[in-house]
Amino acid sequence: MEGGQKGSSLQDMKLLFFEMGVGYDLQGQDITAAAMRACRDAIATNSIPAFRKGSIPGVTSDHMKLHVKLGVPHPLQQNLYKDKIKSVFPYGQITNFEVVDGGLVCSTEEMAEKNDDCYIVNVAVYVGY
Repeated sequence: MEGGQKGSSLQDMKLLFFEMGVGYDLQGQDITAAAMRACRDAIATNSIPAFRKGSIPGVTSDHMKLHVKLGVPHPLQQNLYKDKIKSVFPYGQITNFEVVDGGLVCSTEEMAEKNDDCYIVNVAVYVGY
C-alpha cells in the first residue's frame, strides 16, 4: 500500500461518494492495462458538480482527494506500473493507493498474444475533500 496508513485517507477526508469499476485485458496479458481500464470505468460517467466553485463554500477541484483501492490477482500485483495507473485520474490528489488481493484470471479459450489468460481488475475510488 502507498500513500499513507491504512484507512487514514478515508478518515481524514470528507467523503462525498465512491465509484466502482471493472477492467479487463483479454489478449495482451497486461495487468496494468486492465487496472487502467478499471479506473477509467469507475470515473468515466461521473460529473462532480460539488467541486464547482461555490457548490461547497471554499472547496474547488484543487481540494479533491482520492483513495484508490485496486483488487488485483496476487501473483500479478508485482507487475503493476502504479504511476501509469495514477495518470488516469485528471483531477485530485491521490492520498492513498492500495492494492489488495482480488480480481480474476480466467481463460478466454481463444488465441491471444501470449496465452489464453484474461486478467480482470476491480477498483473502488473514494472521492472527497
